[in-house]
Amino acid sequence: MIRKYAIIVAAGSGIRMGSSIPKQFLPLRGKPLLWYSVRAFLDVFEDIEVILVLPEGYMQDGRQIAESFPGPERIYLTVGGKTRFHSVKNGLAFIKQPGVVFVHDGVRCLVSGDLIYRCYAAALDLGNAVPALSLSDSIRIETTEGSALMDREKVKIIQTPQSFRSELLLRAFDQDYQQSFTDESSVVEKLGIKIHLIEGESSNIKITIPTDLMIAEKLLESREQANKTRI
Repeated sequence: MIRKYAIIVAAGSGIRMGSSIPKQFLPLRGKPLLWYSVRAFLDVFEDIEVILVLPEGYMQDGRQIAESFPGPERIYLTVGGKTRFHSVKNGLAFIKQPGVVFVHDGVRCLVSGDLIYRCYAAALDLGNAVPALSLSDSIRIETTEGSALMDREKVKIIQTPQSFRSELLLRAFDQDYQQSFTDESSVVEKLGIKIHLIEGESSNIKITIPTDLMIAEKLLESREQANKTRI
């Protein structure tokens, strides 16, 4: 049996949301945003272990989320670090046996089971898998002369869950922190490992500002209606 781990990074303060509480704990249709992220992984794999990386002072909130699911003993909690790199490293301390590790943004609460499974399958086959989207808008880059048009076909928007064989990710996070480590793929790439992109999802949005929360509300409502129709 291949072990499966989901490190859900939810240690940010969410300043841009303008809320008094971190955005991962804001309600969405009666549940915290983070609850939906946890449920997505538990729904796909019965044997997955979930590691929640939380802000200091919100461990009890995280425990309440964990205890709302069957088998809360397979959901672990830890405190985040000063950067995303350090937060993920704290989560990796719970990986005791080889397997596949997902690293997911806690506020990407609409990630689908299909995307999670495709990441898993690709990570098993290739060693890593990172979901990405193509751009639909034109894009320009600032230069010393002004700006220049870029080929949008060569630019990708990176999403999560970024997924890796555990031995690869653990080795990558043994490196010293660098400012260029903005996500897990950048850490792994520093080892000289090729990063494999797979097709992401336009609905897999990251909740950052209040408008995103409104969009998530509508998307979730549409999903629930579609599920009722199928039933």
